Amino acid sequence: MEQTSLFESAVSRPLADRMRPLSLDEYIGQKHLVSEGRLLKQMIDHDEVQSMIFWGPPGSGKTTLAGIIARSTKSRFITFSAVTSGIKEIRQVMNDAELNRKAGEKTILFVDEIHRFNKAQQDAFLPYVEKGTIILIGATTENPSFEINSALLSRCKVFVLHALETEEIETLLKKSLHDERGFAHLEVDASDDLLHMIAVYANGDARTAYNTLELAVANGQYDSVHSKITKEIIEQCVSGKMLLYDKNGEEHYNLISALHKSMRNSDADAAVYWLARMLEAGEDPLYIARRVTRFASEDIGMADSRALEVCIAAFQACQFIGMPECSVHLTHAVVFCSLAPKSNALYMAYEEAKKDAKHMLNEPVPLQIRNAVTSLMEDLGYGKDYRYAHDYEEKITTMQCLPDSLKDKKYYLPTNQGAEKRVRERKEQIEAWKEEMRKKENS
Repeated sequence: MEQTSLFESAVSRPLADRMRPLSLDEYIGQKHLVSEGRLLKQMIDHDEVQSMIFWGPPGSGKTTLAGIIARSTKSRFITFSAVTSGIKEIRQVMNDAELNRKAGEKTILFVDEIHRFNKAQQDAFLPYVEKGTIILIGATTENPSFEINSALLSRCKVFVLHALETEEIETLLKKSLHDERGFAHLEVDASDDLLHMIAVYANGDARTAYNTLELAVANGQYDSVHSKITKEIIEQCVSGKMLLYDKNGEEHYNLISALHKSMRNSDADAAVYWLARMLEAGEDPLYIARRVTRFASEDIGMADSRALEVCIAAFQACQFIGMPECSVHLTHAVVFCSLAPKSNALYMAYEEAKKDAKHMLNEPVPLQIRNAVTSLMEDLGYGKDYRYAHDYEEKITTMQCLPDSLKDKKYYLPTNQGAEKRVRERKEQIEAWKEEMRKKENS
């Protein structure tokens, strides 16, 4: 059985829906799942579908795969939206499915955006999945490890879908120009370069690509049978100048590198330019905010700890208000980081400690800084000779906190840049005091 609200035909349906593949033979992308010999393909071909989760970004083909299963299965197929359905609707569907199971008919339930269901709603599925009343197929753009109850997730096979490649989207667009379901009734003049621009802009999302093409064709149509697409029309359709920028390609990494290195070189003007290049090309502001936040500690650190505060605030602003408003918050963070004094001492400290940690994984924690949470541990010397710093006038002790093999190792080496100069002086004072006290203790 197939629910018509998801797959019904209508003249007014969007191009993305009209061009939805009806079988695996038409399906483009996700070769790691639907190529010959792959598990998912075998399950669909043999109508042996089990409970599963499709996890992937928007426009990657999750709902399309559900539609293909709907057409190929002999089971009753029901679609469910996590946006509009509640526990009452779930229970009604489950009761119907149980009656069908007793009559010898399987029920496949497809739940779109399953991550939007809360815990109680997801729990309502669990007994029916366990009992075999339904075969659950969920689609989600969010990591199922965090968004789907572990008990339910353990009973489902997770299939990970990837964003479509630019070439795959170009193939879909070209097909739509000549397919009866697409624009076969029109003579559409669209060069390969323009279709490539649309594919790049879509960033792996087939639905976005189809919607952009459909809008461009409508804007380029000058009579009932002709449409001419131009670069200017595409730029209008995407609400801005079209910049060649593949978020998964080399230019993506070139631009973030340019931003990072401009800030490191204290060139605020260059940093703002590269920031604008990325944002105006459609880069995710949260991605930039994460990279700038990393920069705050990697390249500034204790030289000006306010940099981390500014960057975290900018990250939160991006989450709260998004583009285009958050562009000024990112500019704030980028300029602050560019003009702040620089120190990579924290980065170097961790990298040096990481080397020792990886090669000395079994170094025991000194007994004096272990917690004696049982009497046996106390008898074994856990916590013996521990010195509580607050009990001492200087709030410092000479107690050793590193393993014996590393007791004299120095990882954090503060610089003289900005506020870190005072940090360096403080660290040197502490080390000098400890050295003097140890001499007295050993004399």
